Amino acid sequence: MPDRPSLLLVTDHAYQARGRRYCDEDIFLAARLRERFRLATCDPRDALGLLDRFDAVLVRNSGPVLGYAREHAAFAAAALARGARVYNQLAGRGDMAGKQYLLDLTAAGFPVIPTVDRRERLDRLPDVDQYVVKPKLGADSIGLEVVGRERLDALAFGDVLVQPRVDFRYEVSFYFVDDVFQYALYAPDPERRWALERYEPSDADLRFARRFVDWNGLEHGIQRVDACRAPDGELLLVELEDLNPYLSLDLLDAAARDRFVDALTEALERLLACGDACCGRRER
Repeated sequence: MPDRPSLLLVTDHAYQARGRRYCDEDIFLAARLRERFRLATCDPRDALGLLDRFDAVLVRNSGPVLGYAREHAAFAAAALARGARVYNQLAGRGDMAGKQYLLDLTAAGFPVIPTVDRRERLDRLPDVDQYVVKPKLGADSIGLEVVGRERLDALAFGDVLVQPRVDFRYEVSFYFVDDVFQYALYAPDPERRWALERYEPSDADLRFARRFVDWNGLEHGIQRVDACRAPDGELLLVELEDLNPYLSLDLLDAAARDRFVDALTEALERLLACGDACCGRRER
């Protein structure tokens, strides 16, 4: 195929995730995307030095940026300054920007697990036996701690969030390419987060997930909306993954994987065809 556009796939094949093999997913994606693009892969710590050599950059399973925060910040700053085509677009309001969105969504009345970051606001949380404390810049459950109410007064606030521990029925994830729903997976056993099965969402489920995709306003990118089903049947947002969400493609059948790859390929082609205005961070 002549004149195929070039694509840099940013991934960390060595990252060890609990219950998942990140590298297998990106090896599969690389093989499929190579059918349409001239593709090379690199570690996230090397992405800045290669940024100008490719028509677009696809950030996939590159692991939590906590391990290479300085390199990631330099890459993002350079990509925005140069108008580089990066997928996911560097405009996310979810995990891409930290956990502030959980506070913003709580304040705005969205269906999200109630979240506070100040001692004087603890009374806004329901009175439960246990609470979840997580870093504002955390990822992949790094630094997460479950504490009893008696320990809340001793917490050092400033860099942490506090949420009630929800006795949920199950967790479910909704996967989107740009703003188009692709599939859903759920963990029927609350104790086995990554033992996932296919999930057929209701219309109400999809309306729930789309509220957060619409709020995020990301024009180019893969998004995973993670939610839990509360005991009363309501869905509550757990996380809005919009930087490099793991996709669990190995759990899909071949036809569903093909549909996802087709959707991602078309999304990358749209990114390549768009003007400079679609590449950077939009003013909010």
